Amino acid sequence: MTSLFVLFLNLGGGEIVVILFVILLMFGGKGIPNIAKALGKGIREFKDATNGIQKDIQQSTGGITNTIQEHIQEVKKEVDGMSESNK
Repeated sequence: MTSLFVLFLNLGGGEIVVILFVILLMFGGKGIPNIAKALGKGIREFKDATNGIQKDIQQSTGGITNTIQEHIQEVKKEVDGMSESNK
């Protein structure tokens, strides 16, 4: 599977032109905009889904993050207090 992905990345300009020509022959000039529209819609839906998942993760870990930040601030205050008393 990864070898196919690597081969895909090694395509040159000529190969890409041939692939685009074959797509044009298969779907015709009128079918390509529909394919591009469907592909764009799919990508948009994928991005929306990933953004939704990221928001859910951030919301579910928000309490933990806030607690950690509070502890960090407390430790900083203690360290600052200790360093000032040692001066």
